[in-house]
Amino acid sequence: MVRFPARLTSKLAKARIAQMFNSAPPGTLLHCVDPAEVLHPGSAAPVSRDKMCALLENPAPVIWIGGGEPLRHSGIVHFVRALTHSGHCVFFNTDGTALRRRIHEFQPQPELFLTVRLDSMRVLDSDLALEGLRAAHLSGFFTVLHSAVHENSDPAQLAALRSFIRERDVDGWLMTAASRDEAAVRKAAEARGLIRSSFWRQFSEDVEEVLLSQTATRELHDAQTFVTESLQAEAGEEGVRIA
Repeated sequence: MVRFPARLTSKLAKARIAQMFNSAPPGTLLHCVDPAEVLHPGSAAPVSRDKMCALLENPAPVIWIGGGEPLRHSGIVHFVRALTHSGHCVFFNTDGTALRRRIHEFQPQPELFLTVRLDSMRVLDSDLALEGLRAAHLSGFFTVLHSAVHENSDPAQLAALRSFIRERDVDGWLMTAASRDEAAVRKAAEARGLIRSSFWRQFSEDVEEVLLSQTATRELHDAQTFVTESLQAEAGEEGVRIA
C-alpha cells in the first residue's frame, strides 16, 4: 500500500471528533447510495434534482456508491464528479469487469477511491477485475480492494489477495462481513488481521457497520412489503368469496 489517504483520514478524524463532542449525530461517517435511485436509466440526468441536492449536502464525509454495478449507468461519471466536487470522499464500489474499458472517462482525484469487489482470485471474472484494478492504478487513481467475507471463505485465498495487493501497489484493502450472520461477522473480524494498515482495518469496521445496517433495513422493508401484500391478497380472496 503505497499512498496514504491523508485527505480521507483528515475528514474522518474531524467527523469522529464532532461525534465525540455531540455536535454531529452518530453514524454520519459514511453514507451509502445506489445510483439507480438517483439516475434515470440510460440518461445522465438525475431522477430528482432534490434528491441530488440532498446527496451533495449530506454531512457524511464519505459517500459509498454501491447497490448494483454502478458502471451500468451511463450518467455515472457526471454523478461521481459532482460528488467529489462537493467535497465528499467517494468510494466507487464496482465489480471491476468494465473498469479497464471505461477508466478513461474518469479523472484521478484525491477524493475518489476506485474500489473493486473481489473475495478470491479464483472467482469468475477475477482476471477482468484485477486488470481493471491495474489499469486504475497505472492511471493514477487511488485503488482499493473490497473483500466480502462469508462464513465459508477460504483464508488461503484471502492471504493470496494480500500478496497481490503488496505486489501491485494497491493503496487500500477493505474487508467486511458479507452478511449479518454471526459466523460471517466473526470470520471477517479475524480475517482483518491480514490488513497491515491500522487505518484500513478501522475503516473496514466503519464500512461493515453501515453496510450491514443497510442490509437489515432492506430486509425489514422486504418483510413488511411481503406481509402487506399477503394481507391484501387474503382480503381480495375473502371479498371474492363473499361476493
